[in-house]
Amino acid sequence: MGNAAVAQQKKSTLYSFNKAPLKQDVYVQLPLGSIKAKGWLLKQLELQKDGFTGNAEELYPGKNDLGKDADWLGGSGNSWEKAPYYLKGLVALAYTLDNDTLKAKAQKWMNYTLDHQQESGLFGPVKMKDWWPRMPFMYALQSYYEATNDARVIPFLSKYLKYELANLDQDPLKEWGKSRAGDNIEIALWVYNKTGEKFLLQLAEKLKNQSYPWADIFNRNQFDYFGNDYQPKHMVNVAQALKFPAIYSQINQSAYYTDALENGISHLLEHNGQPHGLASGTERLSGKSSVQGVETCTVVEWMQSLETASRILHDVQIGDQLEKVAFNALPAQYSKDLKQHTYYTLPNQVISVRGPHGFNQDYGNGIVPGPYSGFPCCRYNMHMGWPYFVKNSWAATPDGGLSVITYGPMTVTARVAQDVQVTIDEETGYPFEEQIKMNVKLNRPTYFPLRFRIPSWCIKPVVKINGQLVSGVKRGEQLLIKRKWSNRDQIVLEFPMHLKTEQQVNNGISIERGPLVFALKIDEEKKNIKEFSVKGFYETEITPNSPWNYGLLTESGDINKNVTLVRSSIPENPFVQEQAPLKLKMKAKLIPSWTLDYKGTAAFDVPFSPVLSNEKTEEVTLVPFGATNLRVSIFPTIGMPKYTDMNYLENFDHNTSKGLVVYGGAWYYKDNAIHSAPNEDGRSGPGIKAIATATKFADFIYSANISISTAGDAGLLFRVTEPAIGSEAYKGYYVGLNAKAGTLTFGKSSNNQWKAISSSNYPLEMNKIYNVSIKAVGDSFEVYVNNSNKPVITATDNEFKVGSVGLRAYNALVIVDDLNVRAFTK
Repeated sequence: MGNAAVAQQKKSTLYSFNKAPLKQDVYVQLPLGSIKAKGWLLKQLELQKDGFTGNAEELYPGKNDLGKDADWLGGSGNSWEKAPYYLKGLVALAYTLDNDTLKAKAQKWMNYTLDHQQESGLFGPVKMKDWWPRMPFMYALQSYYEATNDARVIPFLSKYLKYELANLDQDPLKEWGKSRAGDNIEIALWVYNKTGEKFLLQLAEKLKNQSYPWADIFNRNQFDYFGNDYQPKHMVNVAQALKFPAIYSQINQSAYYTDALENGISHLLEHNGQPHGLASGTERLSGKSSVQGVETCTVVEWMQSLETASRILHDVQIGDQLEKVAFNALPAQYSKDLKQHTYYTLPNQVISVRGPHGFNQDYGNGIVPGPYSGFPCCRYNMHMGWPYFVKNSWAATPDGGLSVITYGPMTVTARVAQDVQVTIDEETGYPFEEQIKMNVKLNRPTYFPLRFRIPSWCIKPVVKINGQLVSGVKRGEQLLIKRKWSNRDQIVLEFPMHLKTEQQVNNGISIERGPLVFALKIDEEKKNIKEFSVKGFYETEITPNSPWNYGLLTESGDINKNVTLVRSSIPENPFVQEQAPLKLKMKAKLIPSWTLDYKGTAAFDVPFSPVLSNEKTEEVTLVPFGATNLRVSIFPTIGMPKYTDMNYLENFDHNTSKGLVVYGGAWYYKDNAIHSAPNEDGRSGPGIKAIATATKFADFIYSANISISTAGDAGLLFRVTEPAIGSEAYKGYYVGLNAKAGTLTFGKSSNNQWKAISSSNYPLEMNKIYNVSIKAVGDSFEVYVNNSNKPVITATDNEFKVGSVGLRAYNALVIVDDLNVRAFTK
């Protein structure tokens, strides 16, 4: 045992692995520049250099942005997080490409900050009293040090972190810093592994104690348990914090921390999941609707969290999830020349024009490609996406070996065994091809371990070394190969990709092949509506030039029998729709009733499947999600509709529900009931809805227990069709209770307008539970409270005959339980 420990220690000296008492089997990043992209992956980096990253300082020249008078360069501006965000990506891109122009851009920012540290240890703009922006800047410094070995960096960071430890008690973390302190802890532990300074472990504990309890939040689905506090439900914070428990598990290895990432992602995807493997957020968690979006910041932060966690937890599924996000969500956020981004990207985005969407944080150009789309954060933070993916694709292991985190065309050069240099050239078109060849280059035969991630989605993986089959290869596991490697050894990995469907919102489906998600190919009409000062940069509206409202025909249970796969050679940029190297041909029918919504800025949510269509059968083409600007990736299926139309019961046992779809605002589960979630103002937002879209009732009794704790009104929806995001964005009836006013109101939304039909005074009290029951027969309606013999409201109306049931809140906090609908049979 002692000899093994000595051998381990010798091997660990190659890179700065974890020092005691930290977890000892953690992998580390290779120095920036060790991994070089090739092929299609290199093209993305080059486009980024020539696009939004290489031109960022010219695109955003103000003193509050990246101009010469920015405060991070000693000027009078107020750049706050903008420069650190940008530099985090710029440094990684510059040294991954080994590009002198980008290096020079980065160097002036690095030099100014390194040369102007205050005597106390504080760095950055003197007037900036905020811990948070310094966190992404430390990531930029980490990358810069690993690429250059600049001797100023480690003492600089150590001095700052000592200052931080001394001052956190009187100036504790707040808001963004309190949310994102995992970043700070990661850098503190990285410096500890360089210096061994014990105070850094104290700092890590203090940062953890001042942070949000992310392990609790992830393990127990507590994102909305913090009242008006917006931070723990802000999707970028959540994505960034996914790595927090994994980082802390290096200090405390209990399952509570090691399992929190998996549990958190499971909860997020159950209630907010989208086909590309991310949870929606506009900007708060936003449900599973096909027309809710994901923010570019969320994409790159979710990726970095998985990149960090994969080195600590060694769970193959983390790499699977990372590839899914990187190969689908990331390129979909960018224009194909990487000169534009969209602040939000939707799974079903059939039009990209200016206008309102009803999102919790709405921006007129939030889904319009351009260098100024939406709020400023993403245009600075997005630069790390591709270069961080490359630099985290391989990692060094403490036993003197290497581990593959993600696959793609690239070359890695590293030190292994007793300080022997190895180069492994990865020849592949993955994920557009199934085969990956790895060619080993060594000066002399050397014994060291290699670890390969075998994807969970691959049913029959095959690995060969020099043509010989490797035994024991299992999907979803890490394949460890310990052997003496020689120059020109070749490892060939075959990951056969099979088509499969994943069930999505409203019983729709998404289609996957390996790590790729596919979306409908929609012809596009582009119109540049604004030109910026840097030539070639525009804001561009995109409208569909071909039908998009298709349902898929999937008569056979095996999706592979319903699809024709069309392959072509891999172009320089496979994310250009017309030259996508993989296309799927499928049978489909138009669904004429599926149209743009009330605002004309998005489609209606995908209709509940199966959907009846009498249109002719056509052949449609699907392309990789990342190759689209406009898309449908959640498809309805064609068939005979199957609705719940006799009995519906939902009591929210185990703090969940099945089939309730959120439209606007948010709802969450606690104490086996459903709650409307507050915004920062303590109110739910106007007209937020949760619809049981699988239900279809005509004549019925609908009851529920309702308790309201604020001003505003909340209650029950019924006979609802065409729900969308927006206060009156539905067709159907509503019974609302206003506890403060002491009234019940029965009305309807028609033509996107609210119409009151009848109301009644009733002695309602806040925080008291009322059983509300609605009897609907034809055009007659009766509303009862607490099982009264006499209805509180009696009314007639004949506009809506049949539809779904659900819940609604208008600027009110409400708790609802025991939904029960019983149809009347004729």
